Formats: sequence, C-alpha cells, structure tokens
Amino acid sequence: MQERPPSTVTILGIPNDDGSSYLRGAAQAPDVIRQAFRSPSSNTCCETGLDLDAEPRLLDAGDLEFDVDLAPFDQIETTVGELLDGGSRVLTLGGDHAIAYPILKAYGQRYERLSLLQLDAHPDLYDELDGNYLSHACPFARIMEEGLVARLVQIGIRTLNPHQSMQAERFGVEIIEMRDWDPTTVPEFEAPLYLSLDLDVLDPAFAPGVSHHEPGGLSVREVIRVIQDLNVPLVGADLVELNPTRDPSGVTAMVAAKLFKEIAAKMLEG
Repeated sequence: MQERPPSTVTILGIPNDDGSSYLRGAAQAPDVIRQAFRSPSSNTCCETGLDLDAEPRLLDAGDLEFDVDLAPFDQIETTVGELLDGGSRVLTLGGDHAIAYPILKAYGQRYERLSLLQLDAHPDLYDELDGNYLSHACPFARIMEEGLVARLVQIGIRTLNPHQSMQAERFGVEIIEMRDWDPTTVPEFEAPLYLSLDLDVLDPAFAPGVSHHEPGGLSVREVIRVIQDLNVPLVGADLVELNPTRDPSGVTAMVAAKLFKEIAAKMLEG
C-alpha cells in the first residue's frame, strides 16, 4: 500500500453488520455518512473553521470490499494494519460495533500503551451473546482479554447489567455511567488515544436512526464537547451503529456527519 505522510488521516468505510444482534442495516451507513457530509444543506467545515474538503492530509480510501472466501474480521484487521503501516491514522465509518475488535487488533499490534475511549449506551462487554463471541455486544471483552489496550474508559453507559458489571471489574474498565455524567469534566488521557463512538450514546431524541434506542443519553453538543476537549490528539477512531433503515428523515446521518467532522479535526491536530 502506498506510503503516506505521518500526518495523514485516512477514512475507511467498513460496511459490515454481521455482528448485529437485533436489527441489520448498519452496513449501509458509510455511504450515507459521506452523502450527509457533502449535503448542500451544510458545508464541509468543522467548528474550528478547518475545511475538511480542502484538507490534503485527509484521504478517503473508500469502502472495504469483502472477499466472500475470507473471514471478514481478518480482512478488516489486515486492511487497517496496511494503512497504519503506510504511515496513516485511520478514521473508520461502520458498520456495527463488532468491527472495533479487528480494528483494535491492528492498532494494538502497532501502538504500545494504547488508551481507548468508548462513547456508548452499552458496555459491549458480554463474554458472548446468543452463542456469538464476535457479536457487537462483545468487542470490548475480546479487546481487553487480548490486552490490546492499556486503558479503557467508557462514557454514557446506561445499560449495565450484573454480567457486564463483573466483566468491567475483571478487566479494570473505567465506567462513567450516564447517571453520574458531569458534562463539565472530560477525563484526561495519555497518548496514544483511540476513540470508539457508538451513535447510540446519544439520546434517541437526537439520533433515532440507530438499532438500539436507549433513552436518557448524551446530547449532540455534549458529545462534541468530549471530542473537542480531549487533552491529546487521536491516533484513530471509529464511528459506528448508524442504521439508515431507521432514519427516514436523515437527521441521524447529519448528526453522524457532524461528529465525523469534529473527530477528523481532532485527529488532524497531531
């Protein structure tokens, strides 16, 4: 793969929702997010004024084209690894949250002492769900089992059950439940830092186009503030769980495009 300058951020779509446990549809999201990003109803600038459409350090590798004869997670890990080895950081558009596991496998092999910030309504720490160890309810259990990150902080959680609570204690996960959320305080991190953003961290009033509606979540402004107030740049990120089949008005796609812009701007800082 072509070598890129170290300041490059590459967008990669991963249209995969094989791990979804309730509704399919998230595989359609990457193209929908791109369309919303370029909608004439808005523009391609982030809130700092940086025009991402004119930013030479931001590249789009398109969507991963899956080979039906190969395991999807192996293909995700290999593709992300090749981009990292080429000198780029990767901003992934999912897809469901199961893709975080192969992405972090690639990152964990290349970054020491990686910190991970997860914005999510769900801890996704199940050992398995309905016999599936690779469900979108399980990626962070796999990530922590394999020691792919040194620290996992979760914000926005509001579905913590006894099993996942035990898993969190087992893995030393730092959870800021929604009931304890202080919007004026964002945790501090040591670099390198990776962000995994599940759109259902948002209250469904702001983002109805997700498969799992969980009332009582963050506002769009609160999520933007978390991204902008991170004390270190991002070495990578994923934006997952937009389900266009539940978003007929396109409002959630526009929210996803907005968050995509702010994540990209944060990644381009470093």
